[in-house]
Amino acid sequence: MAKIDFYEKPGCFNNTKQRKMLEMYGHEVEVFSLLTHSWTETSLRAFFGNMPVVEWFNPAAPRIKKGEVIPHAMSEQSALEAMIHDPLLIRRPLIEVGEIKIAGFDNELVSTLLQHHDVSGVLHCPSLSNSCD
Repeated sequence: MAKIDFYEKPGCFNNTKQRKMLEMYGHEVEVFSLLTHSWTETSLRAFFGNMPVVEWFNPAAPRIKKGEVIPHAMSEQSALEAMIHDPLLIRRPLIEVGEIKIAGFDNELVSTLLQHHDVSGVLHCPSLSNSCD
């Protein structure tokens, strides 16, 4: 089983369910707050690999929903700066397993960690409460 560093928004319903799924499959999950972690452009950028910049963002973030931040109009540099300033913009969870870093819960690493269990029920916020922003 794997040791997983799991960066979440404290109180996020889906992040809690995602973390519990990983633990249910026997993984050791160390939880960190995405909001209070001291991000640098380099440390944050490592989680996005070759994902398009628009996919780095949490579409439920308040500033995105209000139209204050337009992900598809941002460069890599401006996206990282915005996310460091406002971590609610970051797609979550951020997951680190050894040297592998990823953003989101819908990828091959998570699929492998969960033995290809269906995760579609924990990808999108089930309510409109602030805990999912």
